Amino acid sequence: MIKIHREFHLTNNLNFKQMNLKYSAAVSFIVALGGFLMGFDASVISGVVKFIELQFDLTKIQLGWAVSCLTLTATLAMMIAGPLSDKLGRRRVLKYAAALYFISALGSAIAPNFVLLVLARMIGGFGVGASLIIAPVYIAEIAPPKLRGTMVSFNQLNIVLGISVAFFTNYLILQLGKLNTEWATWLQFDAYNWRWMLGLEALPAILYFFLLFFVPRSPRWLMMNGLDDEALEVMNKSLGEEEARHELRSISNSINNSKQKERISVKELFKPSLKLVLLIGIVIAIIQQITGINSVFFYAPMIFEQTGIGTDASFSQAILVGLTNLVFTLFAIWLVDRVGRKPLLIYGLFGIVISMVILSASFGNASYQLSEKSIDECSSFIEPSSLEGIKNVVFESDLEFNQALKNSLGDKIFKEYQSEFIAKAISINPWMVLGGILGFVASFAISIGPVMWVLFSELFPNRVRGLAISFVGLINSGISFLVQLAFPWEQMNLGNATTFLIYGIFGALGLVFVMIMLPETKGKSLEELELALVRE
Repeated sequence: MIKIHREFHLTNNLNFKQMNLKYSAAVSFIVALGGFLMGFDASVISGVVKFIELQFDLTKIQLGWAVSCLTLTATLAMMIAGPLSDKLGRRRVLKYAAALYFISALGSAIAPNFVLLVLARMIGGFGVGASLIIAPVYIAEIAPPKLRGTMVSFNQLNIVLGISVAFFTNYLILQLGKLNTEWATWLQFDAYNWRWMLGLEALPAILYFFLLFFVPRSPRWLMMNGLDDEALEVMNKSLGEEEARHELRSISNSINNSKQKERISVKELFKPSLKLVLLIGIVIAIIQQITGINSVFFYAPMIFEQTGIGTDASFSQAILVGLTNLVFTLFAIWLVDRVGRKPLLIYGLFGIVISMVILSASFGNASYQLSEKSIDECSSFIEPSSLEGIKNVVFESDLEFNQALKNSLGDKIFKEYQSEFIAKAISINPWMVLGGILGFVASFAISIGPVMWVLFSELFPNRVRGLAISFVGLINSGISFLVQLAFPWEQMNLGNATTFLIYGIFGALGLVFVMIMLPETKGKSLEELELALVRE
């Protein structure tokens, strides 16, 4: 009888633990949808740039601004989201973020001019910054300690998934615009393709907003505000009664200790003892972005169009970029505690350098020539005689060819039909370009993309960790903004070969730095790392 009772008790405990696990996983999954929206919002612009450049007659810097403005306000939001969530609550800030995503999606879709498009995108940037910071914080505060890393990774996976879905929906809308069915014509997918691409985000934003009503308030925030009974109720559902009481005691002690600590100033970061870890943090933050990852994520179809494959193929190949990013991010999560941080960074940066050399060489060896037949095939949208001066002339670089086209046709017609002329004139191996891009994305996703954040959580001493991560994160966002802003200008004024070569050089410098300066942090406690790296 005792044995049966014991088995019944164990079975009951197991069932309750499974229920607790399902509850915390469901809540974490809902909150992590903020990461999906962030990834979608950041990358959907990749399909839009070709069309808004013509729609609003943008310069290359204006085009870069339309893409990068989101990162600017996201950076600002990252600075204020933490303190705001301490005051208002994590859940409420996430609801505000969902509302901002919705407003931004609709505002971008109906924007009548460039200025309002940028303003709408900047509104979305506040949602991006808030969800990027608060979603993983909330998940960490409600997840079971043993599964905290896995559940927090839901957010990173959702970001990558959002990027992939954005590439796919951009391609889908482009194809819907070619349908002759009554409903597709009525919805004007062809005339308003870029508006549909941007507006589509309103649907998951609405879903996210209403799902957050089923999410409890963060137990840590409840404890910070003296709502201990409600905090215990939430933790009972996610951990079980016994573990919940233990965890809440830990939270209470942590809150009391943090109240007793002095406020850390930025000056602390520049003490001689922190010189090494701060240098490593800053260099890694810069290298992650200056090797050009957001040029690929945010301008992928534009890059592929430069190989002459056409608009449809460029959008479909962008889907491969998203899928590659997703698959290799999963590999990184699996390998980071098995292989170690430093080996992954070395292999990844080496892959980045090789990929950029391949891209630079591919575009550098390309040639451009418009034959008489090619020019005649364009007679439906240009006067063939306007290209008489460059007929059968062989151009050895995209810079020379683009400048000759612009001089012959004028800026407006050049912008509108550039991809068509490149497709007819270029001699290049597009598969090498595709391989270089996918190799670059794979190398980034399995190394410096996710590993950077792991390193940041390990390198800095406990007393300055939060401030240090915010500081290097700000530098990372600033470099990301500049890379996105400058890429269209670099393409037009430096050429593809030089642009990718610059990224490769930065990757090589980062590789040398990692090999010489970066210690391996795998398997070492935070205290051991502090003793080794912080030199008093």
